[in-house]
Amino acid sequence: MSERKERVTVTLDRALVEAANAAVAAGRADSVSAWVTLALAEQVAKERRLSALSSLLAEYEAEYGVITAEELAFREREDRRKAIVIRGSAKVPARKRRAKAS
Repeated sequence: MSERKERVTVTLDRALVEAANAAVAAGRADSVSAWVTLALAEQVAKERRLSALSSLLAEYEAEYGVITAEELAFREREDRRKAIVIRGSAKVPARKRRAKAS
């Protein structure tokens, strides 16, 4: 980010202001301004990535044709089938209760 700063006035949801103040109090941000600057920088980066992805998809579809809903559904099924679960299984079997000994 540029070192040159500009003062602006914005209106924020109270919960966001409280979160910013909590981040500063906890030492996770130097100031509310720094916290907001980081959030804005992350949004700019996200929008750039989305724009690049959009351009890439447009180029792909211009060369190979539009990606159909059926192709997307097929890819999603294949991705799920081939996925490796690393945080436990998607379905956790219910535990069987032991009968109490009388």
